Amino acid sequence: MIRKIFKWTGIALLSVLSLLGIGYAVATFSINGRIRKNYAFAKESLEITSDSATLARGKHLVAIKGCQDCHGADLSGKIMIDDGAVGRLPASNLTRGKGGLPDNYSTADWVTALRHGIDKTGRPLIFMPSHETTLLSAQDMAAIIAFCQTVPSVDHELPAIDLGPVAKVMGYLDKMPLLSVEKIDHAKAMVAEIDTAEGAVQGKYLAISCSGCHRADFKGGDPLAPGLPPVPDLSLSGNVGKWTKEQFINTLRTGKTPSGHQMNSDDMPWKMTAQYEDKELSSLYAFFQTIE
Repeated sequence: MIRKIFKWTGIALLSVLSLLGIGYAVATFSINGRIRKNYAFAKESLEITSDSATLARGKHLVAIKGCQDCHGADLSGKIMIDDGAVGRLPASNLTRGKGGLPDNYSTADWVTALRHGIDKTGRPLIFMPSHETTLLSAQDMAAIIAFCQTVPSVDHELPAIDLGPVAKVMGYLDKMPLLSVEKIDHAKAMVAEIDTAEGAVQGKYLAISCSGCHRADFKGGDPLAPGLPPVPDLSLSGNVGKWTKEQFINTLRTGKTPSGHQMNSDDMPWKMTAQYEDKELSSLYAFFQTIE
């Protein structure tokens, strides 16, 4: 009897391991194929001006859109994640230094990356939130490009991306935004400019940067990756929706919630939101207060 129990337990365990192995092989094959896929979109360009107002706007947008969180304060790139299970995810060097953008990287190439989530050769950019930057106004996109084209060159060569098993499986299950090119409505035209008056309209535009973590409906949900905390609900039905405007602004400035909890800036990028202008944070609050 004991032998039979061990026998059938072993068979069951072997079957489970085999199924897991097959599932992982399927996920790996799918992700590898999607990464190697070539895309082609009509080249677009923007009129880029380098006046002081445009550069100041671009610098501000680079700060509040999380560009420096991934690419570093000087935009020379950095390793975002280096973990055996998740893999190695470097953010590229956006300067003209060694290891950075080539000399022939044009404005149209910048637009292609920000609008469509592909590189100069047509391959998908990995873990680049182009599904968010594609929704920038033409005016703001031009300002970001103008500023990035003026940053000093930094020599910084980074290793290649190496996806681990967790990233492959979560990407396959659409639990990790690995390939933004697959999430974008590529036929959608850019809006020329946006309303910058304080209020919910501006807040909705700014909240695009929050949707990557807090979901499209801003109601949060499960952790974005193993080991991370659940994502809070920003609507009126969540705890954040019950905060006053002053509490909301103070939390996004300091990382400390009304209850006294100090948030980890790796989980919630409050050091980025701390750089929002007061009217931008007020606008975000006004927008979230419209969501039931």
